[in-house]
Amino acid sequence: MTDGQSSNHSIAERLGEELLRIHQESYGKGAGRADVTLKEDVVYCMLDDLELLPQEELLIDSGRSGAVIELRTTYEQAIESAFRAAVERATGRRVVSFASITNLSPAYAVEIFRLGPRRESRLPGG
Repeated sequence: MTDGQSSNHSIAERLGEELLRIHQESYGKGAGRADVTLKEDVVYCMLDDLELLPQEELLIDSGRSGAVIELRTTYEQAIESAFRAAVERATGRRVVSFASITNLSPAYAVEIFRLGPRRESRLPGG
């Protein structure tokens, strides 16, 4: 593993832990794990093995899965600023857009963060 890959791996691990923490604190239940992938201008995070709330399980069992997806989508929008802040701290770059997709069977969420341009350091005389 090169230094850049090692650094990205370390950033991805720390960011995954942070996103899991935010998710746990926000929902009251968490996810089993977070897999974070850093690409050039995108951060992908899969929050896998989501723990559903009893109310969500009741809705799903009564055929109202769509209501659970709608509620989780709305809630993800509400905690977007906390997720964005975590990604910005970890990457040192601004998040310019965010998307979240939730699936219930199996239960997981995918968080996608589009990053703004890198800050170019200007060398004297350049």
